[in-house]
Amino acid sequence: MKTSALAIVVMMVAACSGAGDNRDAADSTRPSTSQNGTDLTGAGASFPYPLYSKWTSAYLASTGQRINYQPSGSGAGIKQLSEGTVDFGASDGPMTDAEMAAAKHGPILHIPTTLGAVVVIYNLPGVTQALRMTPDVVADIFLRRITKWNDPRLAATNAGVALPPRDILVVHRSDGSGTTYIFTDYLSKVSPAWAAGPGTGKAVSWPAGTVGGRANEGVAAQVQQTEFSVGYVELAYATQNRLPAAHIRNAAGNFVAPSIESITAAAAGVADTLAATSDYRVSIVNAPGPNAYPISSFTWILIYRNPPDAAKGKMLVDFLKWGVTEGQQYAAPLHYAPLPQKIVDGVQARLATVSSGAR
Repeated sequence: MKTSALAIVVMMVAACSGAGDNRDAADSTRPSTSQNGTDLTGAGASFPYPLYSKWTSAYLASTGQRINYQPSGSGAGIKQLSEGTVDFGASDGPMTDAEMAAAKHGPILHIPTTLGAVVVIYNLPGVTQALRMTPDVVADIFLRRITKWNDPRLAATNAGVALPPRDILVVHRSDGSGTTYIFTDYLSKVSPAWAAGPGTGKAVSWPAGTVGGRANEGVAAQVQQTEFSVGYVELAYATQNRLPAAHIRNAAGNFVAPSIESITAAAAGVADTLAATSDYRVSIVNAPGPNAYPISSFTWILIYRNPPDAAKGKMLVDFLKWGVTEGQQYAAPLHYAPLPQKIVDGVQARLATVSSGAR
């Protein structure tokens, strides 16, 4: 997938499609500044990019407001928001306290927008059924401790599968990435060796013998084009590229496929907690529950509590209120899990605290 070209296509299709069935209803709420050419700009995570592309086109059709979003990676999104070069950022890994303190325009709010899953994808000719992987096997593949597809530990959970005696090529993200943060957060929780080695981060030091790809689409393309490779991407990218995703053994001991239902199950345990807090920076990897997919996560849009531009601040809040309500209908068709209603209610209240931008 070429992200810049796709972004242009999405904007052109949306612009040519008209306002659709909601035009009359939307006229009364159409932001007046959008008629004067004012755009919102955002950058960051590629993890939710398929959903955000749909949101921006649907929102343009219903309100006339243009929103330009570039999937530059979570690290880049945080940097650009912190420097004030975009109106909003996006990340799959929450900002650290130090990153938040360094932001140019003061306090930043993390607004959860949807739930997704990071999946282990692979290109294994002749193998048609989904592989089963235990947490320690996943960690040791990416640590390069397991280097052959027919390793006994991998074969033990895949009885009857003809695993070839071929080298495993590990593909990882080469850019600062929230997807990497989610994946390494999971590995750190399930593997002491990983926690003591690469650890958790948007970018980590990968073992020798691995190769990098930029953004989710870069990793997906690399795995798709390279036989006997393995990598990690957001579920939507695996589905779009028709790449198999491993079933991972969860904390309850069950092998679980990534799906809307198993992602929702992973979030179930934190819905009440999140509804009662003002800080949405929370990890749900390795969640309890028999049906929970263990590498699930929220993803966030990052905004200033006191936006430096009053008009844009108002437009951004309007967009996010739409995204966490009407926009949730687009999540499941793109293989994301909609936000639980308790979290939607909490986010609405949180957005009400955003100032007009006056200082």
